[in-house]
Amino acid sequence: MKPRLLRSALHVLLATSLLAGPLAIQADARPGQGGSMGSRGSHTWSAPPVTRTTPYSTAPMDRSITPRTAPATPGYGAPQMGAPFARPMGYPNRHPFLTGLAGGFLGAGLFGMLSGHGFMGGMHGFFSLLGLMVQIGLVVMFVLWLIRRFSRNTAGGNQFGMGAAPRGMPGAAPTAPAQGNSGVPIQIATEDYQAFQQTLMDIQTAWNQQNIPAMQQMATPEMVSYFNEQLATLASQGARNVVSDVRFLQGDLAEAWRENGMDYASVAMRYSLIDLTTNATGQVIDGSSTTPVTITEVWTFVRPSRGGRWLLSAIQQAR
Repeated sequence: MKPRLLRSALHVLLATSLLAGPLAIQADARPGQGGSMGSRGSHTWSAPPVTRTTPYSTAPMDRSITPRTAPATPGYGAPQMGAPFARPMGYPNRHPFLTGLAGGFLGAGLFGMLSGHGFMGGMHGFFSLLGLMVQIGLVVMFVLWLIRRFSRNTAGGNQFGMGAAPRGMPGAAPTAPAQGNSGVPIQIATEDYQAFQQTLMDIQTAWNQQNIPAMQQMATPEMVSYFNEQLATLASQGARNVVSDVRFLQGDLAEAWRENGMDYASVAMRYSLIDLTTNATGQVIDGSSTTPVTITEVWTFVRPSRGGRWLLSAIQQAR
């Protein structure tokens, strides 16, 4: 009788578990599940500037394929400062090879004069002095020509002027370009903000439909892999997340920049939605089907600088 009673108890427990759903379900089951993940180029491990939508900064990345460039993540939770001893805009960067070459020439000339010899044979009499001056002039002209030539090729990024402040999303306030990070600030147009809002809506729809191919058209492979993993985890728990009634409330541009042939834009967005999780039988096990929740996140988008569709590359939670 004891084995039969044990089997009966196990059957009852299994049936109860199936009806009640999984014991532990992610409270935030929407896309990203309330985490910070993805990549923002060279800005991945630095905090986006605060905005009116996100006045208390954002959480650092929990997951990213971008390796950390430093053991710590300075800038999170603290005011962002410009790079120390930064070179003013408009001044070309010195080329390290040319600087060393010029220093070598000048050093050789000074050493020759101090030791009683010129660049090419010494300084004996008027003609030797005149020849030395001609040689020095030729060397200086050659070095200056090299510096101008290489400066046009290597310092072009510092010549970009500061344009007008970008237009914000509805309810947005103008924000300053990124400071203390690599990249050239860029302007974001009205159609770009419209694309950001539409992508927010479309990704929620694709998540609700568990449509991974659709997500591949709207997000980077890294972000799609995270979404796919999260959906698979819910399925393994016998659960499904349902989002609906997504409404965009407010948005601000945090920063926008260009690096390595790619354009990036980090946008603080506040939106509301119905976020609930059901079990295999459709019973609600988390969330509400009537009460919306309000979410504030920073979404980063990326596209080739030559043009193309903006793709979601990172989501960060507002503090």
